[in-house]
Amino acid sequence: MRAVVQRVSYARVKVDGEVVGEIGLGFAVLLGAGREDDEADVDALARKVCGLRVFEDPAGLMNLSLADVDGEMLVVSQFTLFGDCRKGRRPSFIQALEPKRAAALVERFVARSREAGHQVATGRFQAMMDVELCNNGPVTLLLDSKKLF
Repeated sequence: MRAVVQRVSYARVKVDGEVVGEIGLGFAVLLGAGREDDEADVDALARKVCGLRVFEDPAGLMNLSLADVDGEMLVVSQFTLFGDCRKGRRPSFIQALEPKRAAALVERFVARSREAGHQVATGRFQAMMDVELCNNGPVTLLLDSKKLF
């Protein structure tokens, strides 16, 4: 699985003009599932994201976690994280997991994050979404479950 994690002051996602998920301080997580991903990938990535210490402590160091700042998480599925742009100008998405299985993995990520004690809002799987956020810092991290160990 791949995730783009952004530290945000706020984030929201709309579908057809309606807000379907919204958070204050926390993480906006764009999450994609690949053809080789399974439950172990989800669990490892959720542990990593939930444990990231990227919020500033009183000394100004990135030393605090989402839990330490009582932050929230907005998870938005994004198959385009598996877009391969090496050839031509049109990305290939053959490495993205098929939608039914991808939806299950995204749901598992959300469940694992909630089990860790976090408030988690979501987008709507396979919908055309408008994501709005204020990247705080800016802090943006790229994570890949295949590269965590």
